Amino acid sequence: MSCPRTMLAAAGLASILSIGLEAQGLVMQRNLSLGMAKTIAEAALADCQAKGFHTSVAVVDRAGQVLVILRDEQASVHQVEMARRKAYTARMFRTTTLEFQKRTASDPTLLPQRDVSEMLALGGGAPITVGNETIGAVGSSGSGQDNDDACAKAGIAKVTHLLK
Repeated sequence: MSCPRTMLAAAGLASILSIGLEAQGLVMQRNLSLGMAKTIAEAALADCQAKGFHTSVAVVDRAGQVLVILRDEQASVHQVEMARRKAYTARMFRTTTLEFQKRTASDPTLLPQRDVSEMLALGGGAPITVGNETIGAVGSSGSGQDNDDACAKAGIAKVTHLLK
């Protein structure tokens, strides 16, 4: 192989390798702290209790993994799982579960999204956002869809001043 061809091949190889190196780096993310998740869960549970409901609340992180689950001592066992799934659904679709329910019910092409594992198209889940970034979600179960939705949002409202 001639010297110019060797140099050209070496330059091409160096160029290809440098693309991979430039793609590596740090990923910066905002993450929901355990303390903030506890505050959200406690506020959501307190809001429902103040209305006379015995509910369960779950808060998930940006990956949909549970950070906190609280269950009123008089809440039924299935409410814990429903709260978790509502929070997961709100996080994955970055919208309230009431909106998810309405959107998937009115568009038959979206209806199969309800069949995805862990999704729950019932009101009571709300995403936790900072600007356009969803960093988690809260789900409430045990007081009816509209009340569950209000309780979840009350939990987020407690920390809104910190979500900047």
